[in-house]
Amino acid sequence: MTTAPTGSEEGTRSGPRRPSRSASKFKRLDEVVETRAAAACGDRLSAEEVLALFPTLPSWTNAERYGNHRRQERGARRILDWLQAHPGQGWQDRWLVSGADRDLSWIDTLADEPREGGPGRATRRDILVEGLTSLLLCRIVLPGYGFLASFRATSLFAHVRRRFRPDLFALVEERGRALKAEPHRVRLALVAVSRMVLHTGRDVDLLTAEDLLALRANSTRRRGCPDPDLPLAWSLLCGVADMGEHATLRDAVRHGRQSTAEMVDRHGIRSRDVREVLIRYLDERRPAMDYNSLVQLAARLAGSFWADIERHHPGIDSLHLPGEVAEAWKERMRTTTGAASGARPRKERWGLFVVVRCFYRDVQEWAQDDPSWARWSVPNPVRKSDTVGHAKARRRSTAEMHQRVRDRLPHLPVLVETAEREKADAARFLALVRQARLGGEVVFDGRRYRRVAPAAYGTPYYSGDTLPTRAEDLDSGEVADVAQDEHEAFWAWAAIEVLRDTGVRIEELLELTHLALVSYRLPDTGEVVPMLQVVPSKADRERLLLVGPELASVLATIITRLRAENGGPVPATARYDPYERVTGPPLPHLFQHRVGWRWEVPDKKTVQKWLTRTLTRTGLTDRAGRTLHCTPHDFRRMFATEAVSGGLPLHIVARLLGHANITTTQAYTAIFDDELVRSYRTFLDNRRALRPEAEYREPTEHEWREFQQHFHTRKLELGECGRPYGTPCKHEHACFSELTARAFR
Repeated sequence: MTTAPTGSEEGTRSGPRRPSRSASKFKRLDEVVETRAAAACGDRLSAEEVLALFPTLPSWTNAERYGNHRRQERGARRILDWLQAHPGQGWQDRWLVSGADRDLSWIDTLADEPREGGPGRATRRDILVEGLTSLLLCRIVLPGYGFLASFRATSLFAHVRRRFRPDLFALVEERGRALKAEPHRVRLALVAVSRMVLHTGRDVDLLTAEDLLALRANSTRRRGCPDPDLPLAWSLLCGVADMGEHATLRDAVRHGRQSTAEMVDRHGIRSRDVREVLIRYLDERRPAMDYNSLVQLAARLAGSFWADIERHHPGIDSLHLPGEVAEAWKERMRTTTGAASGARPRKERWGLFVVVRCFYRDVQEWAQDDPSWARWSVPNPVRKSDTVGHAKARRRSTAEMHQRVRDRLPHLPVLVETAEREKADAARFLALVRQARLGGEVVFDGRRYRRVAPAAYGTPYYSGDTLPTRAEDLDSGEVADVAQDEHEAFWAWAAIEVLRDTGVRIEELLELTHLALVSYRLPDTGEVVPMLQVVPSKADRERLLLVGPELASVLATIITRLRAENGGPVPATARYDPYERVTGPPLPHLFQHRVGWRWEVPDKKTVQKWLTRTLTRTGLTDRAGRTLHCTPHDFRRMFATEAVSGGLPLHIVARLLGHANITTTQAYTAIFDDELVRSYRTFLDNRRALRPEAEYREPTEHEWREFQQHFHTRKLELGECGRPYGTPCKHEHACFSELTARAFR
């Protein structure tokens, strides 16, 4: 008897060896196709040899116990007879030619064919399903992912885990427990792994990153979105199979940095000459710019400028634009059209004009030193007069930022108090819920709650720390995830406290690590003080901030929480920089949280969601009556304004903020009217303190009457026409007769 390898013994390998692969990155779903073995293990076996494999299946023992093992043979024989009626070199060829892999209706067609003295249709269909399951477990055919998604055999994937290297599946499941993933999520991820094992014809340790990405591509095309269980499946396979250089599925499918040519080509520029100069210009600018700024520059030059010109003026192949073409482009850029608001002035038009003007001027200047640029040195289509409004627009933008700070800074104490209260209340509520049993009631803040489990999962799936922390309000019927609410309340509080005490940018906040807390010895006193090392996010200006008692308490609370949730040290987590499009090394970041089974550094949107949540709880509104909105960068401006208002010199504030130019810091500080009056009075008091005391003596009674008489006699000359003080008066130069007439009226 010929037997096919089962892959159930240690060290055996079913199917072909792992294909060789390069270190290429997977950026596009349509670049990944389904790959499976050219032929299954039992592809060339005869029908009798195939049926002889069934006793080796784990399902055979149970079937034999209940006398149902003959059903598997009958169903498999019927399917094999049907496949033999189709052309092909083996079972796999016949499977694909017959269309069985694309459409499952053939099962119903076979079940509709009655046999004399045989069972009913429903039983015949069950027999076919059992036989097909056995054929798949013997790897007679390798099904596609679409077939496996439609084939409703409840026990198939459980049999796969017992059939093909159960030791490896046990190792994968153990990794799920080590990652503290929810049990039902681990089971769903194991189903995804089982699908890949059936589809590829390889065991778990021979799966590759391409296999999982192909499954993801198939589910995306079929469902419109990726299977949500695949990220966990990737994490479970890491360390068991070779998943390449990426630790997570998210890292594997991210779009990395684009080359300069790719940035330009995405806008579909048809002129090869213009495309060449744009690529060369951006390559020249690239070393001195961060990646995000380079992307924006390419979008303006290649997209908003030249692609728009080619779209409205086809056939133009030179940077030397006719006057009417240049004017038409500038006119289009002055307005933008929205679906709801219609045509309106474009806010960024001045910046766009400046970018295009600088592009032409740079090429002209470079052509003087490098003749290779001379062919592109042409008259500038953007005149200086076209950018006159740029400075005014920037002043208007600065004024709007100042008013934004004035509107929010007075409400900062309320926001801080609310964040502190929400954090404390959420922690107390979570503690009460965790002490209660499932179905038990708790009373919090005068309301009754009952601890419940998600409706989709039964209580046997949970034990110990995995018990759900959901509470149902017995009055309203609303169900809240208490642990998630406490999680968001804590990190909202932490973000607000650190942002307002340091004035760091949001990128710098998310880059803070446990290693950033350093000690500094004062040179004059020898005192050791804590300092916070801020990694530069702009202008490469690294700086140290003094850690005060309040900030030290916040950072200590964060570190304590991270250690408690990780069971010891602060976890080392890699952070993805969306601006530079790179993933950094694993570091003990201070702002990281557990999302499901993995530790992640939150992105800007997540931090904004935490802030918005707390702002909503404050009940604060803006002038229009809407909920007050505050961004992380608003805290930076409020920090600068408070520092300057508190008497800190502007150049020191600039150093704390990491500004290279003090003018930038001036734009960050919003001076209130009352602060302006206080500052001016302080200036007068300080100036008077430096003058001789005799100059500020009180006038005598005689001096005061003399001054009043003098003022009364000259009031005509000074004018009574309501003119602003210090401006000339037309009455001073009137003729004598007119003056006399006016004096005696």
